[in-house]
Amino acid sequence: MLTKRMKICVATGAVLGIICIIGAQLRSGFGRDAGYLFAFWYNRLLMGIVIGLPIGKLGLPKALGRGAFLGTMISFAFYSATGFDDLVGFLAGIGYGIIIEYVAEKYVA
Repeated sequence: MLTKRMKICVATGAVLGIICIIGAQLRSGFGRDAGYLFAFWYNRLLMGIVIGLPIGKLGLPKALGRGAFLGTMISFAFYSATGFDDLVGFLAGIGYGIIIEYVAEKYVA
């Protein structure tokens, strides 16, 4: 079901995915191929979907913890699938999980 929370989380994940693509390209000297970049973006989109699923407000501190946890789990899937190649991207995913959860808590009544 496309709740307001889900829409906000997916949109935030998609935007953060674009930021991830830009960062990955800059860090690699524009050496990443399109498949890698798409997978990176898709990972952030998936993060938005998964974070958008939990129902109920936890309060900001607990919600940010949930965002960090889910961001870690989802980013680790991509990080391990790429042979543990991009630690910065993995760590950014943890922060992005927190950001997505924060935006959801702020804009969902």
